[in-house]
Order: sequence, then C-alpha cells, then structure tokens
Amino acid sequence: MRRVVILGRAAAGKTTLSLHLGEIEELPAVELDKLFWRFGSTATPRAEWIALQQELIKPESWILDGDLGGYDAVGTRLSAADTIILLDFSFMRCAWRAWKRSREGIGFWLWMASYRWRNLPHTIEAIEKYASNAEVHVFRGPRALAQFVELRRNSLTCDSLDEAVFASKPLGR
Repeated sequence: MRRVVILGRAAAGKTTLSLHLGEIEELPAVELDKLFWRFGSTATPRAEWIALQQELIKPESWILDGDLGGYDAVGTRLSAADTIILLDFSFMRCAWRAWKRSREGIGFWLWMASYRWRNLPHTIEAIEKYASNAEVHVFRGPRALAQFVELRRNSLTCDSLDEAVFASKPLGR
C-alpha cells in the first residue's frame, strides 16, 4: 500500500480515513476537494484538473482522497494506484455526518442522495477500466472499515479478519 485512492459518497469519512492511513502507513495524504473547488464552489476546468492530478501522482507514495462525481477525471489517479478504497456507506449515515459538519446547498444534497445509482456505477466502471491490477477494498459500514484500519495499525494479515465483518470484496453487485 504505497499509492492509495479513496473514493465514496460525501461525508463517508474519506479524509478522516486518509489521515489515519497516512499516519499508519507513513504516506502523505491529499484532500482533493481542497484542490478542486475554487472560490464560490467553482470547479477546476477539466484539463487543468487532469494536469494537476498528473503532478500529484508523480511521487512514489501518496493517499489521494476525494470523489468529485461527474466533475472528476478519476482515471488519472486510478491508473497510478496500487490500492483503492471505496466507502459505500448508506445515504442516512453520510447525510447525518454532513448535516453535523456544515450546511450545504441543494446541489450537494442532490448529488449525495443520487450517488449510489448515478455516480457509483461510473466509479466502479472506472476502477475496472483503469485499475485492474490494484487491490480494491469496498466498505459498506464503519465497523468493517475500523477493523481494516486496526489491521493496518497492527500489521496483521487479511486472513485473520472475521469475514462476516470485513466487507472487502469484488466490485460486482
């Protein structure tokens, strides 16, 4: 795990996870939302966003967290990743977290509510297309994710996990 991409619905905990994994694995973590969104929630132009990501993937190790939905050019970073973590948490869990941290506009809430059926299929398709050699972990709840983080912290093997709790599995539905 040297080049990690973390994807998922808004408020799933991508940045929190990247900071924890960055500390555990001694990898620099980059929150893509802070680089992509400009003043007034203006998106970075696509060509510029791709060029910036090409710079971000040059180092030997990193964690890049962020899922920008239809605005994103995720293939750039997926093609360089050796590990992909997809947080597929429920709308209600993420909505509660988002509500607690800030008050977002209607566009944010529409994107968040439609993520699973509008954006997630494109994300899965992009992972299959650009990152066929990467190790992919899909987490559908915080318990399995916490167990994964603890595994990394303790440097155990995946075989020692309780398979009923650990939700890392192929992307297919």
